[in-house]
Amino acid sequence: MKFRSPLPLYISILSLIGIFFISISTQTEASLTIGNKYFFIQKVIIPKVSQSICFCMKKNLLISAFFLLVPLCAYTQEQEVEPEVDKAVVVDNVKAAATAQDALQKAEAPANNWKCTGIVGFDMSVTGLWNWAAGGNNNANGHLFANVSLLYKKDRFAWDSNLDTDFGISFIDQTKFPWQKTSDKINFSTKFGYEFAKSWYVTALGSFKSQYAKGYSYKNDEKTYISHFLSPSYTDLSVGIDWKPNSIFSVYLSPVAGRITSCTVPELRENYGVANDKTNRAEFGLTFKGNVLYDKIENFKVLSALSLFTPYSKKFGNFDVDWDVAVSYKFLKVLNVTLSTSLKYYDSVLIAGKDGHKCPRVQFKSVLGLGVGYSF
Repeated sequence: MKFRSPLPLYISILSLIGIFFISISTQTEASLTIGNKYFFIQKVIIPKVSQSICFCMKKNLLISAFFLLVPLCAYTQEQEVEPEVDKAVVVDNVKAAATAQDALQKAEAPANNWKCTGIVGFDMSVTGLWNWAAGGNNNANGHLFANVSLLYKKDRFAWDSNLDTDFGISFIDQTKFPWQKTSDKINFSTKFGYEFAKSWYVTALGSFKSQYAKGYSYKNDEKTYISHFLSPSYTDLSVGIDWKPNSIFSVYLSPVAGRITSCTVPELRENYGVANDKTNRAEFGLTFKGNVLYDKIENFKVLSALSLFTPYSKKFGNFDVDWDVAVSYKFLKVLNVTLSTSLKYYDSVLIAGKDGHKCPRVQFKSVLGLGVGYSF
């Protein structure tokens, strides 16, 4: 509301005061009639003045009324008409202000240079049979798994770490060895790089691979001891070039790579290329690694890691292969369908065939599960 000027009101008040004094002047004649010595004034002056006053009074009454009414009308009409407010415009302005405030707060807040993503879950299945004509055994299976990646990026520095681990066990009723390990894996890798050109990094990389528990091969109602906790284990150290065009894909190549194969159990060393009187075998060679982390579709995630290594020796060109893939789809917030595969080939790992002959062989494992899981 605009502030109204008090001038019209002041003029009206002054007009009322003028009317009051004009009315007072009409009583002058009565006060001047006292005494004969004022005869001249009474008979000559007063009639003339009275006529003039009456004339002026009549005239001034009109003038006063005019000066009284006009300011009052002006005073009552001097109001600013407020325009109607468009509610949609007000809402838009409020939203715009809130958006600007949020943008300002984000700009002032410290940047979050960390990104964590992964899959953690548990799968389980139970089969019960009673007088089942087709045959079979009661069994139960459980599988714990986790694949977590942690990424840090600030200025020209980048640090990526990944842990891929699982453990599965099954119980098969009425068998010689009812408890059997179905899955066991520890894969950890970390790399630190400096960006010397767009998407290109000078990188130092380290990785470790092993398992948690004893492992056996079951054939013909017999079991063969093939692995132990941290036996074997593989430690890789290298320096090379890492190409990361985006947050989904990266490729790493190192011509300066070392691998240490460790086995602390004497009877297992021969199977992994470690001399019987030693616990480690060191190799120097070339390594290649590729990683995919796709999570652009809601509730759907794909993680893949490929690792190749070949030593600078007579076996150059014979690559050790490690390729792990995990696909996860989440529904109903807590349920996950997961498919994980693992393909391996180690030129120094000897695996016995059906005929008992030991030689390097392709290893493959797949796990399809429905269970409780959490993707982030």
